[in-house]
Amino acid sequence: MSEGRLIIVSNRLPVVIDKKKDGSFSISAGKGGLVTAMAPVLKNRGGVWIGWPGIIEEDGITEQNLGELISKGVKDSGYELEPIILTKKERDNYYEGFSNEIIWPLFHDLISLCNFKDKYWETYLSVNKKISNKIMSKIIKDDFIWVHDYHLLNVASELRQKGYNNRIGFFLHIPFPSLDIFSKLPWRKKILESLLEYDLIGFQTPRDKRNFLQCVRRILRNKVQARGRENLVFIKSQSRDVLVGSFPISIDYEAFKDGADSANVAERAWFLHENLPNRKLILGIDRLDYTKGIPFKLKAFARALEKYPDMQKKVSLVQILVPSRVYIPKYKELKDNIERMVGEINGRFTELGWVPIYYIFRSLKREELLAYYRTSEIALVTPLKDGMNLVVKEFCAANIEETGIVILSEFAGASAQLGKECLLVNPFDVEKTADTIYEAYKMDYKIKRKKMKKMRNSIKKYDIFWWVDNFIKAGVYQSYEEYIPIKDFDFDY
Repeated sequence: MSEGRLIIVSNRLPVVIDKKKDGSFSISAGKGGLVTAMAPVLKNRGGVWIGWPGIIEEDGITEQNLGELISKGVKDSGYELEPIILTKKERDNYYEGFSNEIIWPLFHDLISLCNFKDKYWETYLSVNKKISNKIMSKIIKDDFIWVHDYHLLNVASELRQKGYNNRIGFFLHIPFPSLDIFSKLPWRKKILESLLEYDLIGFQTPRDKRNFLQCVRRILRNKVQARGRENLVFIKSQSRDVLVGSFPISIDYEAFKDGADSANVAERAWFLHENLPNRKLILGIDRLDYTKGIPFKLKAFARALEKYPDMQKKVSLVQILVPSRVYIPKYKELKDNIERMVGEINGRFTELGWVPIYYIFRSLKREELLAYYRTSEIALVTPLKDGMNLVVKEFCAANIEETGIVILSEFAGASAQLGKECLLVNPFDVEKTADTIYEAYKMDYKIKRKKMKKMRNSIKKYDIFWWVDNFIKAGVYQSYEEYIPIKDFDFDY
């Protein structure tokens, strides 16, 4: 197959559009590893990035005006940014509704939080069709279309119905649930059939891939032909061979390493050390979300202080909580609960000159974040379930002295790659997590250094650019006969 352009389709564009008080609009560059990784590939191959910029029609801007704003604000990128504007109804039902009140909790095994509404599903389908129409207006023969995440499950189905045969890949950034959980979804069969219209379906871990294949077997009664390697499997659907595999996402390792080694970050790290002398820092960085298990983390830390009093006055937890969807009652309630717990723990254990928990509720600037990564001896990463969790990889890349240790939930996707060198915990087991915190606190320097060195080497080898390259390579194969196996991971994945 000849190499065509790359068309990236995601819920959000890699730019941030804000409406100012005076009614005008501002534009700023988006952040994150996906933007960093995709930009050079798009620039090299040429292509388009399609997505929603976060504003709605009711904000008073047209797609034409938005396009002009983006062209002025984004110079010499080498590729197009193509915005799609949603209405308030579409945002409420497609994004807030189906995506975040159904798929998000269901795929994280929290079915009690799901809000199954037919109007959410109907709007979800109409928005996926709207996005597909935008893709149709942009693609040409041999373009490879790469669709991202749970907001856009039905895009390939819409394109196939219109007769488009371009290669289309899909990557799910969140976990895929087991059969008994996924079966609760009223539209389960339609979603599986829509996914099988993609040529390549990528998951974070083999467990996610296995869950998906089991759902295909049992719900669609489709016989999965396991050809090739364990990591990559072909499904023979009615219209095509669908390649299914696990592709663990990662970070720009060199950028985090070099940033942590910069003079500004070193100065900030020294300041933290000077103001918290003779203190080991445990670092927690989480977005405000019920899947992150923050209340369980706080309970485990409090139990560790109670059970192991020699830790008192010798260790502090820095809990950074990144604001997210605070206007939603469930999230506000979670935030209030976390702050209540922090206050109770500090009130119980604080002594003159020592505060057990430093609580920060805001987004950190990059240099500030890197300083915390570099200064902290222990990373406490304990989500109840997570597709990958890149905080642990960022912490390791920035730990240039190689003196840190990671306590990691066994339910985070990163545990498959890094679990042998982390201290794995079940976040629901508060007592055991407390014991593990103490184990990390007492761990010998040489053991920590050996573990950290291995983790950093693995993250360096399998970085974000490796992820992009391997997904695209797998995506361009036309059939099993044309498929050339990608090199196996050299870790227990």
